[in-house]
Amino acid sequence: MARVSKKRKAVLAKIDRTKAYSLAEASSLVKEISSSKFDSSIDLAIRLGVDPRKANQMVRGSVALPHGTGKNVRVLVLCTPDKEAEAKAAGADHVGLDEFIEKIKGGWTDIDVIITMPSVMGKVGALGRVLGPRGLMPNPKTGTVTMEIGKAVTEVKAGKIDFRVDKTGIVHTSVAKVSFDSAKIEENANELLQTIVKMKPSSAKGAYIKSIYMSSTMSPSINIDTKAFVI
Repeated sequence: MARVSKKRKAVLAKIDRTKAYSLAEASSLVKEISSSKFDSSIDLAIRLGVDPRKANQMVRGSVALPHGTGKNVRVLVLCTPDKEAEAKAAGADHVGLDEFIEKIKGGWTDIDVIITMPSVMGKVGALGRVLGPRGLMPNPKTGTVTMEIGKAVTEVKAGKIDFRVDKTGIVHTSVAKVSFDSAKIEENANELLQTIVKMKPSSAKGAYIKSIYMSSTMSPSINIDTKAFVI
């Protein structure tokens, strides 16, 4: 059986496993229990009372976090030549079409978000086997298939994130960095949670928000009280 280090014991002692913390309390505590030497991401794991196998219970969307994610998001724009200048002016890291499609077919996925336009989705759709498993496939529902290329790039760079429930009924995503102050962590997390609450499928029965846990990279998780998010 693996031994628990003194450092780990000290961290675990700060968490009351019998308590469901408020979002404000959790946002402060997660900073205290983060001991990594780098600026860790802060993640939320939200278990929903939905059946993702049913199309009418799929929860998927995007949200603009008030304080961004703290990450440098690498954006690829796949577009026709007339949209390239707009994409570059908005801050896209890579802009083009056929040359990047060939790179992706060859296994290149050194990007975080792909934004494209409806007229080229025929070409982009052929990349589904590469992009789908990595969560990189553009989708109109998340605003990554659009004619407003510049606006989409600006929003993603400013902290707009995509989320979707996985096959086990959990939404898992990063909402901040440990270097953020606790108020900003709380506000970002609340924005995501309120967005998910508003997206409750009408066909979902029973408790919608079943559990919420917050953690940083390599830290224990903190149980958050779901009562504030009951609808």
